[in-house]
Amino acid sequence: MALTTDLGTIGLWSTAFRAEDPAGTGEIREAAAELEELGYGTLWIGGSPRLEHAARLLEVTERVTVGTSIASIWDQEAAEVAAGYAALTPERRERLVLGLGTSHGHLAKDYARPYSAMKDYLTALDEAPVPLPAGRRMLAALGPKMTALAGERAAGALPYLVTAEATAQARELLGEGPVLAPELKVVLDTDPARARERARGYLSFYLPMPNYTNNLLRLGFTEEDFENKGSDRLLDALFALGDAETASARVKEFLAAGADHVAVHVVLPGGITDRAALPRAEWRALAETLPLGG
Repeated sequence: MALTTDLGTIGLWSTAFRAEDPAGTGEIREAAAELEELGYGTLWIGGSPRLEHAARLLEVTERVTVGTSIASIWDQEAAEVAAGYAALTPERRERLVLGLGTSHGHLAKDYARPYSAMKDYLTALDEAPVPLPAGRRMLAALGPKMTALAGERAAGALPYLVTAEATAQARELLGEGPVLAPELKVVLDTDPARARERARGYLSFYLPMPNYTNNLLRLGFTEEDFENKGSDRLLDALFALGDAETASARVKEFLAAGADHVAVHVVLPGGITDRAALPRAEWRALAETLPLGG
């Protein structure tokens, strides 16, 4: 599938790509150009981005794919998203991947019947004056129904906060055709206790969200694994903890499990409070060990 080639083997996931502060846009532009030169295939904009955030990165790059990870279907009408896609030049449309998700009940005031709502949203994209094609959109699927929908109505699945085992299960469900591009969190710290502390601080933000915990329960984790900000075995499954070589090994584990692409998400010492920071030194270090060339 063409999108697999467009994404490359490795992408970078960061909420910092969508920063609104004008003072930070210059560094974002510089970072995006550098990451393209380093060989990363895709820049994934985290934190419920809008299409205009992707357009900004497309403007300052020439080859790299830009994706939303993920755009909430409750935040922007499908007609508005399709109009934004239509406004892009043909070349930039070819470098865009619209990652869509249903968010969480406590974050979206109109949250209801997420699976049906996603189907309706995809239909609206199909029927827009300039359709946003299935081959340029992916779904942030966790459960089996949404994963199947990602294979049927989109280019594939873009799951967040998952394990290598979940990746293997998603590949089996999707079959060989659709793209599978899981996100993997990386803590670059060779002190095990400090690395786990940072991972727990970050994970604690997600543990109150049933979409994630229900999926982890399906994978065989228990309620006890969610206590005290996460058990060691939960952290080891969800994070790459250690140096750049360790991170590279974990990425290869996800690829061996069936991923076509891995979206690497560097967790900085400040955790959630550092989400607007660009971990450029860490991205450079990872570029030396990750299989950027496939």
